[in-house]
Amino acid sequence: MAGFNKTNITPPRWLLAELTYSCPLQCPYCSNPLDYSKYPQELTTDDWKRVLTQARKMGAVQLGLSGGEPLVRKDLEEIVKHARELGYYTNLITSAYGLDEARIVALKEAGLDHIQVSIQASSEKLSDYLAGTKSFEHKKQVAHLVKKHGYPMVLCVVIHRENIAEMPQILAMAEELGADYLELANTQYYGWAHANRDLLLPTKEQFEKAEAIAQAFKKKVEGKMKIYYVVPDFHEDRPKACMNGWGTTFLTIAPDGVALPCHSARELPELDCPNVNEGSIDEIWHDSKAFNFFRGTEWMQEPCQSCDEKSKDFGGCRCQAYLLKGDMYATDPVCSKSPDHHLIEEAIKTAKKSQEVNEQPLIFRHSKNSRDFIKN
Repeated sequence: MAGFNKTNITPPRWLLAELTYSCPLQCPYCSNPLDYSKYPQELTTDDWKRVLTQARKMGAVQLGLSGGEPLVRKDLEEIVKHARELGYYTNLITSAYGLDEARIVALKEAGLDHIQVSIQASSEKLSDYLAGTKSFEHKKQVAHLVKKHGYPMVLCVVIHRENIAEMPQILAMAEELGADYLELANTQYYGWAHANRDLLLPTKEQFEKAEAIAQAFKKKVEGKMKIYYVVPDFHEDRPKACMNGWGTTFLTIAPDGVALPCHSARELPELDCPNVNEGSIDEIWHDSKAFNFFRGTEWMQEPCQSCDEKSKDFGGCRCQAYLLKGDMYATDPVCSKSPDHHLIEEAIKTAKKSQEVNEQPLIFRHSKNSRDFIKN
């Protein structure tokens, strides 16, 4: 088996619990699988408690509660309470759609540490368009309530071509909402974002202008607000490290119980990703084919195998290599050393041309166009 290396395996530290794929929003950059409707089954409350208990016993300390929209789960407070009893630091990653003050209080009483609210844009019209729901004003109200009830106010805005010109207004909105933390997450092109890449990928000039504005604002609010700026791969010459190293730190559990080395790994072939209903977290982490597949460096092809940066970026993202090259073993084409780097350059040119023509509509997660796209 490629990459099967069981030496020096470190325990998982971060557990991402994708509680459901259900979501009232239809964002065209959603990271859920394009065929998420094929996986309607969800773990029960007791299943999630067992998973959390096993992962915590192994050493996991950070718990992200995500989806879809995790608020859809009626047992969310019970899951949070169990996580608190185990000693996790819990982070609710939410669109805030449907979240009210009573539930914020209930989650606080259950022991939730952290709420991250996502807003699609700084203007109501664009935010509601991207979300596919009239939710902008409600999201802002929730952000104030989060602050009122003593949570750190964590705001996340995914950045792409549709909203990148709003960077000054996005920063002003974060300040108005009293954000303690602001994540400016440039779109990473997996799932729905990959399907919409030609329409979402900004030009390098757009990205550089937005980054300069964000960095200047970061200095202005130093000591008041922490800003995390997630750089887009496509305008870099070195790839990001794949999940801090495959099977070293991050463990994702999908709604149906499939355990994944990263949230996009489900689309990779040959992994045979295990399910938590068929084995313990310890067995999955240490012994499964999926989690050992790209551990270590033995699996690497050239130029990664002889590269002096291989222990820094681990050959880049396996999902990105597969989506762009059709080969999950390949050097991530983002890397300028990759023989396939031209694929990135071509993607950037195609996206720029698409911006100039602007004929193709976005594929939204719940729309008829989305269903036709998946079927074809």
